[in-house]
Amino acid sequence: MADKEAGGTLYKHLRWSQKKRRKRYGSKDRRGQIPDRVSIDERPEIVDTKERIGDWEVDTMIGKNHKGVLVTSVERKLKFTRIGQAPKKTKELVSEALIDMLSPFKDKVLTITIDNGKEFTMHKEIAQALQADVYFAHPYRAWERGLNENTNGLIRQYFPKKMSLQNIKEQDIQFVEKRLNQRPRKSLDFKTPLECFTNIKVALGT
Repeated sequence: MADKEAGGTLYKHLRWSQKKRRKRYGSKDRRGQIPDRVSIDERPEIVDTKERIGDWEVDTMIGKNHKGVLVTSVERKLKFTRIGQAPKKTKELVSEALIDMLSPFKDKVLTITIDNGKEFTMHKEIAQALQADVYFAHPYRAWERGLNENTNGLIRQYFPKKMSLQNIKEQDIQFVEKRLNQRPRKSLDFKTPLECFTNIKVALGT
């Protein structure tokens, strides 16, 4: 500015900082760099149509002061929900919780869509254990896992953000899971996710 060029000092009293900010053109966002991740762009188109059963969306919920983790999963067609618990948000513990949570329904797990959190770094182990394909949504596009985001909002009614998730009892998790799975849904002709999911299991003879 003119005052500065003329040797004045008025510019020092301006509110904006004199530090030059490094331009970030072409810089890489180093968050979520997970080896061998497969983009949602490669996910089969049938997943978007919700015509079949077996496509899941998965996420994590963190307790107050980062104490305790819930791993949430919801099946896209029937909206059947599972909630698991992990002591910490590590890739090992989150992967273990997710595998334990979905293993009883392994025959109805075809794809899993997750975000780019480092807790999902062991996605290849998850895919192998559940014999499913794992896809990563684009960063900052929560709507690509919209059903899971909405489900997390419902779960937060029972486990608010200001609440620690470290010492939640298993029966409390089961209670919330049961409440969600026994809610009639318009998209299911006002049947419940549990009812529809159970009928599918009976029809398949499982």
